[in-house]
Amino acid sequence: MRRTGQTLIFDADDTLWENNVFFERVIDDFLDWATHPTLDRVQIRGILNDIERANAVSLGYGSAVFLRNLHETFEKLQERPASLVERKRIDQLAGRLIRGEVDLIPGVSDTLAELGARHELFLLTKGDVEEQQRKIDASGLAGWFRQAHIVREKDVDVYRRLALDSGLAVDRTWMIGNSPKSDIWPARQAGMGAVFIPHEHTWVLEHHDLDPADDGVLTLKAFTELVDHF
Repeated sequence: MRRTGQTLIFDADDTLWENNVFFERVIDDFLDWATHPTLDRVQIRGILNDIERANAVSLGYGSAVFLRNLHETFEKLQERPASLVERKRIDQLAGRLIRGEVDLIPGVSDTLAELGARHELFLLTKGDVEEQQRKIDASGLAGWFRQAHIVREKDVDVYRRLALDSGLAVDRTWMIGNSPKSDIWPARQAGMGAVFIPHEHTWVLEHHDLDPADDGVLTLKAFTELVDHF
């Protein structure tokens, strides 16, 4: 049975378009290149994860921060500053991320068009404002949303503030995304429903335990299945 007259808030990266898979490819290339005499790939990735976790708190998200994380990881491994040649090599590895290319997930455009005829749609994404706006513009999807919000972090207070500022009834509002940490858990804490669409390349720092008994979370296999429920 379809729900009617709902407000649907959509995550962007890895929900509307592919994102983390490109970061993972860069990381794979980085791990192939940044070898270490005593540390294996798993251990080097662990160092990168720790640096990403720390920098996310102070610097936020986005390709520029990610590039800095790679440089810091390399210099920590080598225990010295990177040479100009090495710095250029790391920059080359992350070239596609810096260009901000967008690949829509299959069925997204048609699904938003159908949902937009029955519901009010919002976009909520986190990261660097200019970078995320470039991706929104490149996606061609902006016209489907009443409002698009780019925030530094997606926590409970952000969801509550969005509901208050936009006059949303939380009992008829759903957050739709792939991240348990940023999309599902905080939306549920704010009193909204949530639609979890898992993505195989969700960033490790976006993982979070969810309550399997929570009937306020709808789990779908694909974005296109939304039209069967809303």
